[in-house]
Amino acid sequence: TLDMNIFNFDKMGSSEKHSLSLVLDSYNKYFPNEEIFQMGFNEMSGYVYISLENDIQIVSCFGQEVEYLITDHETGDEFFFDNILDSQEKLEQLSEKV
Repeated sequence: TLDMNIFNFDKMGSSEKHSLSLVLDSYNKYFPNEEIFQMGFNEMSGYVYISLENDIQIVSCFGQEVEYLITDHETGDEFFFDNILDSQEKLEQLSEKV
């Protein structure tokens, strides 16, 4: 069984809980077998997120449609995509840099 805590769940309002529903739906649709590294609510950015072991984050802010976030761990740059294919392509490009 998955023993997962949702970081800052108690700080979520109704729009953040709607965002949580959206990111979970996306996870279940596109990444059902991928390990979850962490999930929660970032009070500073307003994003509800699921961080996956494959380095993709599924994010939503204020109940809006999900985006897929890729971070360049060398530079700290963040790239947001509205579809999975573009996010996976960016992840591949970054892995080729190493």
